[in-house]
Amino acid sequence: MSETHIDRQYLSAVLARLLTIDSPTGMTERAVDFVCDELRDMGISFELTRRGAIRAVIPGQAKGSDRAVAAHLDTLGAMVKQIKDNGRLEVAMIGHWSSRFAEGARVTVYSDNGKTTRGTILTIKASGHTYNTEIESQPVTWEQLELRLDARVANRDDVVALGINVGDMVAIDTNAEFTDSGFVVSRHLDDKAGVAAVLAAVRALVTGKVSLPVDCKILFTIAEEVGHGAPHILDDDIAELVAVDNGTFAPGQNTSEYGVTIAMKDMSGPFDRKLNRHLLDLCEANGIEHSRDVFKFYRSDVAAGIEAGYDARGSLICFGLDASHGHERAHIDSFVAVGELLVAYLQSPLLGSDV
Repeated sequence: MSETHIDRQYLSAVLARLLTIDSPTGMTERAVDFVCDELRDMGISFELTRRGAIRAVIPGQAKGSDRAVAAHLDTLGAMVKQIKDNGRLEVAMIGHWSSRFAEGARVTVYSDNGKTTRGTILTIKASGHTYNTEIESQPVTWEQLELRLDARVANRDDVVALGINVGDMVAIDTNAEFTDSGFVVSRHLDDKAGVAAVLAAVRALVTGKVSLPVDCKILFTIAEEVGHGAPHILDDDIAELVAVDNGTFAPGQNTSEYGVTIAMKDMSGPFDRKLNRHLLDLCEANGIEHSRDVFKFYRSDVAAGIEAGYDARGSLICFGLDASHGHERAHIDSFVAVGELLVAYLQSPLLGSDV
């Protein structure tokens, strides 16, 4: 197995750039363009699916049975549901996340005419000087929120005149911060950190001129947050599918905050035992900090593929993430560990069909 190393600076730079690109599910074109540019720079061939997902290929020695690595470019977000008479907007969530974490978010509304308008998501009763203790008794629901536009609007007609319509996309600011201690604090680390780790692994293989045993398809999906996942980008030649996503670092979980975590099971059921053990053995053999965990309320690209009936071994590897789908925090060491495992995995032999 060739010695390769993950470029931490490259990984951090890619992640920082991705976090500046709005990509809620349904509006991923700019993120797709960015990843395509990175693949071109590395000399990796790729194609776009009809829906706009990316299927890249790193050629291997043997043909016929391939392996695939998947990460998703789409993030949580919101959509304009109604334009209110007072000039505020009712919003509906994209993906599954609590309105508790939408309160106070700075956002951008993307209109059909290409115009963007800034704003803030607030509770309907937002002023303590007006509502006093009523602000504390509001329910935590999306129906209790509204979007205040940073524009001179006082009624519905004013908003419509801006070109804003029902169905316009609302992207949530990341407020990303890279700390000196190695932590990244930001919304949407799920799964932009996974994408950055995958690109860093690909770059390590390319710069190291590593020969792979079989073709590897690098998949960047665009609708994981709404449950669609990888099925629209898979093909029947894929024998092994490893998804990269976040693992929940929280009480009652066993996720490694600074290493890579192999998910043994999520709400879709257990992942492939033989492939999981292979990944764990690779961590041991290569000195990669790791753990294993079971997730209660979780789905991923690989779960969607398995449920769709694809005859492939499936596993999920994770970077450790605190406060998933909320005010997220993770450490660069965990992203690097994910990349290191991918590099080792893609150089290893394809597993046989025996159980």
